Amino acid sequence: MRPRDGTPIPEPEPIGPSHLLPPADVGFATAGGVTSRSPWELFRRRFRRHRLALVSLGVLIGLCIVCFGAPFFAPYARDHQDLTLGAVGPSWHHWFGTDELGRDELTRLLYAGQISLEIGLAVAALSTLVGVVIGAIAGFVGKATDQMLMRVTDLFLVLPALAVLALALEKFGHDSFTIIWVLAALFWMYVARVVRAQVLVIREQEFVEAARASGATGPWIVVRHVLPNCVGPIVVNATLAVAAAIVAESSLSFLGFGVQLPATSWGRMISDAEGYVGTSHAYLLYFPGLAILLTVLAVNFLGDGLRDAFDPTSEPA
Repeated sequence: MRPRDGTPIPEPEPIGPSHLLPPADVGFATAGGVTSRSPWELFRRRFRRHRLALVSLGVLIGLCIVCFGAPFFAPYARDHQDLTLGAVGPSWHHWFGTDELGRDELTRLLYAGQISLEIGLAVAALSTLVGVVIGAIAGFVGKATDQMLMRVTDLFLVLPALAVLALALEKFGHDSFTIIWVLAALFWMYVARVVRAQVLVIREQEFVEAARASGATGPWIVVRHVLPNCVGPIVVNATLAVAAAIVAESSLSFLGFGVQLPATSWGRMISDAEGYVGTSHAYLLYFPGLAILLTVLAVNFLGDGLRDAFDPTSEPA
């Protein structure tokens, strides 16, 4: 057919598979004209906008790679020492200098980072796991169970951490395994209180009531519906626990209660070099101190970025 003015109607293009899909850069629009994205996609977009958190994540990954890969990245062997060289400052052959036994400080720093990072990551994982379990049970069950668990939590909170750590290490030994378990036993309370507060709010939501009405059991509701909505505070507190554990271990080692020789950590390196303050060998203090500072700052900035990315009230991505 032709229109009244005689102009021909163009033939329709054949419909193939390529016509059934939108272009790759076009999102699906809702009725209100707003592109619909999943919560995880919104989280990724918000986190990518936090440049300082991205840099901090790269720093932490880099530290883990070079420390746990120390046999490949260290310029000297772990047990290498040159007694005739003694303590010399940074140079082309020894970038971070050497100690009084002629051991390369960069090599020692990388191997010491293995213990410090291992303690920080393991303590964060264990304390978060225990805190999430106790906080979820207390918040979801409530009543007498909630009161009992929170009183136990308050009891652990009032304990002097360093004193308890020192006594426990003197009794059970100074190896990293003992330090991890003792620190984890003293760090779970903060996560537990945060998770409990979140669960108390979420358990009253309509989707939880709907899950109960459909016959779902309590543990299934907690694991499937409640805890996924608490993942933001949990992840943020886990990152902060890494920094707190590294600082606590460094403080213990500096006081002489932490890792013992021949093992070493960044805190132990500072403790060994405390007599060089104000001397030409003060560089033995600077580099492990800077490693602790860099790690703690990176973990805290990463925690800030994760908190903003998980916050549903932040600016839409």
